[in-house]
Amino acid sequence: MSVEASSVNGHDVLVRAGELKIVSGRRFPIGVGLDFAGVVAATGADVKDYRVGERVWGMVHPRQRHTTGGAAEYVVVPADRIVPAPASISPVDAASLVVAGATALIALRDTVHVVSGERVLVRGAAGGVGTAAVQLAHALGCHVTALARDRHAQVLTDLGADEVLDYGSTTSDQIGPFDVIVDTVGSELKCYRRRLTKGGRMVTVGLSAGALAAIAASSVYGARRIRTFSANPETAMLRDLADHVTSGALRPVVDSVYSLADIAAAHQSFERGGGVGKHVVEVSA
Repeated sequence: MSVEASSVNGHDVLVRAGELKIVSGRRFPIGVGLDFAGVVAATGADVKDYRVGERVWGMVHPRQRHTTGGAAEYVVVPADRIVPAPASISPVDAASLVVAGATALIALRDTVHVVSGERVLVRGAAGGVGTAAVQLAHALGCHVTALARDRHAQVLTDLGADEVLDYGSTTSDQIGPFDVIVDTVGSELKCYRRRLTKGGRMVTVGLSAGALAAIAASSVYGARRIRTFSANPETAMLRDLADHVTSGALRPVVDSVYSLADIAAAHQSFERGGGVGKHVVEVSA
């Protein structure tokens, strides 16, 4: 695969920091970049569904040890890790949506099984997963409350949020209750879980030692426990994601674009936070 663009995700930062050695291994080189958009450069003898020169998007396996990630000039992946990329968006925009969009879709549709008409809170709504979750929850017919920095209110409203709350001045006990909470932050999970309705569900993708403890402790609440998952989209999910892009239900939100030579700056900016949408690494212009 000739890579045109890849995005920066939390998983990439953890790999670079050496905190996922069980996944990445301890031997160098270790590549970063879970997702990619690009062009098929060559195919194996048994690959019949793709042709050289076809534009695709996809994702390397997050738990597979690999020396080359998506942030590279070329990457080798199984055919079931890619699908044709939406023709309506650029490679940079496509790369911004693979992990973020798939994570949001799995969270809403497959983990908490959101239903039209429900009240949904997206916490950390200005990030990559957050902006995708706001759009998808809106497209699924939900009333969406976005919790983010106040300066991102207009962007989130344009994406479909019915209400935007400033996380700097809004505490968990001032809001809700909600039928569904999608958390991308990973802190204060117990406090937010209390803002669920009687039949409410909560999912978090912001994992840390504290978050894992809160998730485990919440199991006593049954259906109202805090859920989590490992986003590992294959062909069917990537096709569903492309359909949402084509229909206009999901559009890219790109904070900034860096060259491959400046990938260190992309990671530094990601870790500082404060932006809206994704940081994308453009490999070939």
